[in-house]
Amino acid sequence: MNMNFIHPADQLVMMMDRIYSYGMTTTSGGNLSIKDENGDVWITPGSIDKGNLTRKDMVCIHPDGSMEGIHVPSSEYPFHLKLYETRSDIKAVLHAHPPALVAFSIVRQIPNTKLIPNAYVGCGRIAMAEYGLPGSTDLGEKIAREFADGCDIAVLENHGVVVGSDSLFNAFKAFETLDFCARLQIDASIIGTPKSLLESEIKLKYTSDHFEMEEFVPQVITSQEKEARKEMCNFVHRAYDQKLVNATQGSFSRRMEGNDFIITPYNVDRKYLQVDEIVSIRGGRREAGKVPSRSIRLHQEIYRRHPEINSIIIAHPPNIMAYAVTEACLDSKSIPESYILMRDIPKLDFAQFYQKPEETAGVFNESTPIVIVNNDCVAVTGDSLLKAFDRLEVAEYSAKALVFAHNLGEMVAINEGQIKEIKEAFHLK
Repeated sequence: MNMNFIHPADQLVMMMDRIYSYGMTTTSGGNLSIKDENGDVWITPGSIDKGNLTRKDMVCIHPDGSMEGIHVPSSEYPFHLKLYETRSDIKAVLHAHPPALVAFSIVRQIPNTKLIPNAYVGCGRIAMAEYGLPGSTDLGEKIAREFADGCDIAVLENHGVVVGSDSLFNAFKAFETLDFCARLQIDASIIGTPKSLLESEIKLKYTSDHFEMEEFVPQVITSQEKEARKEMCNFVHRAYDQKLVNATQGSFSRRMEGNDFIITPYNVDRKYLQVDEIVSIRGGRREAGKVPSRSIRLHQEIYRRHPEINSIIIAHPPNIMAYAVTEACLDSKSIPESYILMRDIPKLDFAQFYQKPEETAGVFNESTPIVIVNNDCVAVTGDSLLKAFDRLEVAEYSAKALVFAHNLGEMVAINEGQIKEIKEAFHLK
């Protein structure tokens, strides 16, 4: 979905609905704005239910200070205007109070974005803004001071977070990523000590170019592929709604004929992914005009090596990721249903996963359908997209249960005799 063709008022409705429905603000909390090309600032209204906003509720503030709309603007509008005045590159401002980020604001800390490369790259520079009375000129000046100094996100002491960006969607991506990082750090701290990546390790993932592939123009798209594209979009949307992936992170693929497959595109919003945005890979060539997920080489190598695998999902579920950023082990032998689907779950070195796709592909087998990549992701395989997605869900639910259990008492795993019984009953190798 190209946001450039959507009216600012409609963008505000879409993004506030997204923020509210995912529990990242309250009925009365949070505000968004967009600075239009003509200098108008469109902003969400004050004291209006965030769960039922329409485009008619949005307020337009003209450059001369006059306002147009059926409501008053958010009481925080002064700092929105101040940020636009301070930084000409900022075209959208997002302010909200997700619990995890509020927790960090209360203890006057900034989340550690070096836990995963996506957060460090996606959030940019983060500052802590001094406490100010909500809606006051003083607060606006304190926030603007940090943005004038070059920050992209300001955590407000005892308040929430403010993001400034060149578009509302990019502001949302940074906001969502920082909130994910905050929740990840909190969960990881329950089960162990979170470990950071070095900047050189982060650069290792992002300095490499996209895998070069020849293009092809599809002459025919079979009914089978059309159905597969629809199925993939449905599962991607579900994964996003369940917070198994973020806005443009995570990749899904499904084998078609032989080693041909379809895969999610690079840097396309998972919330609104459409069937025509899915990328077809045929004979080692990519569908013309489209860029596949960065993990394309690994998908290719897994399909080449494993004819029994028909689907792959690479995702970043928060509870599994708590194990990815600590030394703690995600033990599938804690719950029978979990062991049946998850089996053994090794951890791979951060650099190995993307730099050595052949070596990584060789790790997967019938008793190892899932791997966790340190400080990066989880990769899940299955003989169908449904099976891979179910396995991902079970892994995340199990990880969440284990995080909860950590504070309750000593955890008791299933013993070897019980594991043998499970293997025999379910014909596991």
